[in-house]
Amino acid sequence: MLPRAEMNVDAVVERVRPIIDDVRDRGVEAVLEYGERFDRVRSESVRVPTAALREALEATDPQVRAALETSIERARAVHADQRRTDTTTQVVPGGTVTERWVPVARVGLYAPGGLAVYPSSVVMNVVPAQAAGVEGLVVCSPPQQEFGGRPHPLILAAAALLGVDEVWAVGGAQAVALLAYGGTDTDGAALEPVDMVTGPGNVYVTAAKRVLRGRIGIDSEAGTTEIAILADHTADSGHVAADLISQAEHDPAAASVLVTTSPELADAVDAELVTQVGTTKHDERIRTALSGPQSGTILVADLDDGVRVVDAYAAEHLEIQTEGAREVAARVRNAGAVFVGPHSPVSLGDYCAGSNHVLPTGGCARHSSGLSVQTFLRGIHVVDYSEDALRAVADQVVALAEAEDLPAHGQAVAARFGTRKDLSR
Repeated sequence: MLPRAEMNVDAVVERVRPIIDDVRDRGVEAVLEYGERFDRVRSESVRVPTAALREALEATDPQVRAALETSIERARAVHADQRRTDTTTQVVPGGTVTERWVPVARVGLYAPGGLAVYPSSVVMNVVPAQAAGVEGLVVCSPPQQEFGGRPHPLILAAAALLGVDEVWAVGGAQAVALLAYGGTDTDGAALEPVDMVTGPGNVYVTAAKRVLRGRIGIDSEAGTTEIAILADHTADSGHVAADLISQAEHDPAAASVLVTTSPELADAVDAELVTQVGTTKHDERIRTALSGPQSGTILVADLDDGVRVVDAYAAEHLEIQTEGAREVAARVRNAGAVFVGPHSPVSLGDYCAGSNHVLPTGGCARHSSGLSVQTFLRGIHVVDYSEDALRAVADQVVALAEAEDLPAHGQAVAARFGTRKDLSR
């Protein structure tokens, strides 16, 4: 019964499949045609010249550049501590299993266009990939008519700040397809395929990820953004309203949910919304989101019920604005990210907290995590047994193989020691 934004990816899959097949078969020519059709601009090439990245950075407003640098610095500090180390376990004398953490070789990082520009998404994708040790990075973002068929200059500037020199001007399902299959650019240069695609996008990007999953790895099927706020009588109604509005600003389908023990707070927030929405730049978009079936206020009898509700909802972003907020936050099991107390708004996490803002949506926080260094790492077990160590367990391997009616498995061990009769020696 909880409100939830609807995103029917299945309905879009069959619409993007022909696009994916076309890009697979015709490569860049198909991509440029789709850019002309969907983005209303035909780029001269897919790859943005490196000089254009430097020029975009040099032209960036100094205050915005400083803010991006702060965001990068803090994100690097947090993500550096996430890097796992290899671990070797001695199972028996002469027998070890080592878990090696190996980064994905080449990754495509998607930064959306559309209703807003997201240099912050470039930061959130690139930083953990770099911390993981990914060697090949390509940032993909839709071409903009206003900027001559290149991505928004802030996307280019963020890439330059992060030391990424490969940026492709392509968006939508065709971007995911080109990342998966690769191609040849208009100047004859190779556009190498990637092993994995991460980053948020619209339903067409999500559908393309679903179709191509297996050929490429993906981080998640990201849906429309959402915020839930668990609040009691101590919360400031103005702060709560402002935070609900901040996420509604993203998209008309964005979800803003208040869970509260206080009818008085609920009424006060409604009054604040009326006042505050009228002063915002994107008021029509915000009103649509706040009045949609995915947004609303839920009254609960107490904070225990409130925690159960937010755990059931499993919000992408969850704010705790209650008495003893830290203790309440520690009880939460399901959320993409938790923001504790009155001075930790979601907007902080979007930009400069150091946390990652690419998070599970649509209830996926019940089983999935947000983007992190681990997203780009694969655990590989390295098994190293001596002859004596194998001999000591050979009978057990043979017994289990025969119990599963896979005698050749047992023979693969027995062959190393002659006849089965000799195995116990």
